[in-house]
Amino acid sequence: MAHTHGHTHAHDHHGHDHGHSHGPASPHPAQPLTWSILRMTLAARVAAAVAISVGLWAVVLLAMR
Repeated sequence: MAHTHGHTHAHDHHGHDHGHSHGPASPHPAQPLTWSILRMTLAARVAAAVAISVGLWAVVLLAMR
């Protein structure tokens, strides 16, 4: 005795608009940097380091008062 199925499966594939789609193997493109310590001149790096050091010493000296 043969048993057959006479019904069909209707799969409604409605579209989604995905604005952000990329595979796991393709990372995001690099964003342009607005500021980078690597682009600073040596003198600017030293000046920034001195300014940060002065600020940290000010915190230490104020905390010791």
